[in-house]
Amino acid sequence: MDAVVQVVRTSWTKSSRGGNEAAVRNSAPVGFPLGGTGPGVTEVRLREENGFAPEWGSVRADFWDANRWTVGDLSLKEQDGRLRVFVDDDKHYAPRRRRRPTAVRIRAGEWVRWQINHRYAGCACGSQWRYSLVTVNVAYGVRDVGVFLGEPTKLVDERAWLR
Repeated sequence: MDAVVQVVRTSWTKSSRGGNEAAVRNSAPVGFPLGGTGPGVTEVRLREENGFAPEWGSVRADFWDANRWTVGDLSLKEQDGRLRVFVDDDKHYAPRRRRRPTAVRIRAGEWVRWQINHRYAGCACGSQWRYSLVTVNVAYGVRDVGVFLGEPTKLVDERAWLR
């Protein structure tokens, strides 16, 4: 499969919901230059605790073969010369989305950016709310190092109002 995947996970607390801290969070990138290649996913974490500085890592695919790839909530499948991309929602976090978009299909040379956000309790002990924005960037047949720095061919925006 000739796909490149980058997952950008941004997380914060109520402290970064407004004012200067929110401005810093909102200015954090949702796409970065490509790093390594090969099966798996490059993951970049941007956490409030670190001033939203990028922390790089890689995640191995849960299931990978020549035509299909699954990692966490991301599913990729090659079919009829296109790549089918779907990001599943984590049903344990708020808000619950009753209507979800269908999978997106992209051709070689295209890429998709899929964004979804959530709110959840920090722990069962009742600590403050935590918030997250997950941005999944998937390019098909593209090896340009700066591919995720521009505008995507397709954008799926599932960001919701987080109270």
